[in-house]
Amino acid sequence: MAQTYACGARCSVWPDVDADKALAFFAEHCRDMAPGLVLVFAAAASNPDAIADGLSRHFPATPHIACSTAGEIGPEGYTEGSIVCIALPAEGFNVATLAIEDLSNVEFADIVQRVERFRRDQDAHPPEGFERSGAFALTFIDGLSRREEVFISAIHRALDGVPTLGGSTGDDLNFERSWCVSGGRVLTDAGILAFVRTKHQFSAFRHDNFEPTDVRLVVTGCDQEQRRVTELNAAPAAREYADCIGVDAASLNSMSFASHPVVVKVGGEYYCRSIGHANEDGSLTFFCAMDTGVVLTMSRSLHLVDSARDAFGNVVDRLNGADFVLGFDCALRRLDAENRQMKRELSDVYRDFGVVGFNTFGEQYGAMHLNQTFTGLAIGARSC
Repeated sequence: MAQTYACGARCSVWPDVDADKALAFFAEHCRDMAPGLVLVFAAAASNPDAIADGLSRHFPATPHIACSTAGEIGPEGYTEGSIVCIALPAEGFNVATLAIEDLSNVEFADIVQRVERFRRDQDAHPPEGFERSGAFALTFIDGLSRREEVFISAIHRALDGVPTLGGSTGDDLNFERSWCVSGGRVLTDAGILAFVRTKHQFSAFRHDNFEPTDVRLVVTGCDQEQRRVTELNAAPAAREYADCIGVDAASLNSMSFASHPVVVKVGGEYYCRSIGHANEDGSLTFFCAMDTGVVLTMSRSLHLVDSARDAFGNVVDRLNGADFVLGFDCALRRLDAENRQMKRELSDVYRDFGVVGFNTFGEQYGAMHLNQTFTGLAIGARSC
C-alpha cells in the first residue's frame, strides 16, 4: 500500500522482504515528486545489499538511509516481515547526511569534531530557499554497537541545540547482526546523522507510559563495557529484580522486562532503562549504559494506549494539525502491548495519527539514549 501526507511526505509498505519489488513500487509512487530524503526500514530478513543497490538505482541523486528493524510501522500501524519506504519532498526538506564508522573505536572528541565540521559546511552554504528555515537532526545507530550514548551525546554537543532524535537499528530480537545503509553502502558498527532543514512546522517529542515507584535498586556490581549488571542492592541482580516484580529469577524473560522496566532520574526527569536479558550467572544485561552507583527506580505502568493517544494528540494540537509522524518505537513497547493484549489498539493509535517508522533497540532524544520509549517527529502541513 502507499500513502501521501499533507506535508508532502510519501510512504509505502511492501508486505515481504523482496527489496527489488519494494523499491520499484516506491519509486513509482514517487514518480511525480523530487525527494529530499528517502528512508527505508526493513525487516531483519531483508537483504541489505539489495536495498543498497535498489536505493542507488532508483534514487541516485537523493540522500538515503536504510536500516534493519525489530518490526516496522506503516500507514496502517504495526507490520512485520515487511519493507517500509518513506520520502520527504525536496521542496520542503533539504537534507545532508554523515556516516560515522567504526563506532567501537572512535573517540567522543573525534565525533564532536567531525559533526562540528559537517555543521559548519551546512551553515556556510545554505541552500536557496532554506536560508531562514528551521532544522532538526535524525540519528540511526547500530543497535548492537553498545555505543549509542557516546554517539548521541557527541552529536548533541556539536549541533548546539538542534532538536535531535532517532533510533537504534534492530534485527527482530535475535541480537546477532543489525545494519544501516548510507550513500549506497551497507554499514555495521556505524551511526548515521541526517541534518534536515525544513520549511514546515515540526515538533520533536518523546513519550513513555511509566511512572516511578518508591522501590530503589542501586547498581553495586557492573561490567560497564558489556552493560552487564551483576549486583543490585548488593544481591545477585536477576534475583533482586525478580523479587521486586514478584516472580522467580528463573522465569525472567523478555515479557517480564517489557512490562516492568526501571527508570533513572536525570535533570529532574525520569527516563526508562530497559533490561535486555538475564544471564546464567544471575546478572542482567541492559539495553543502555550502566555503571556502579547508578540508582534505578522500579516503575509502574500507565495505560499504554490511552497515554499514547493523549501524547500524540497534544503534539498535533501544538502544530495546529499534523498527519505525519516519523516514529522510533522501542521493540519492548511492542512486546509489552502484546503481553497486555493491546497491540491492535496501540497499532490503531499509530494509524490514526499518521505514525510511520520502526521498532528499535533503543531511542535517542536530545543528548539521551533511552529505552522503552517512543521518540517522534510530527510535521505540520503548513510551512513556517
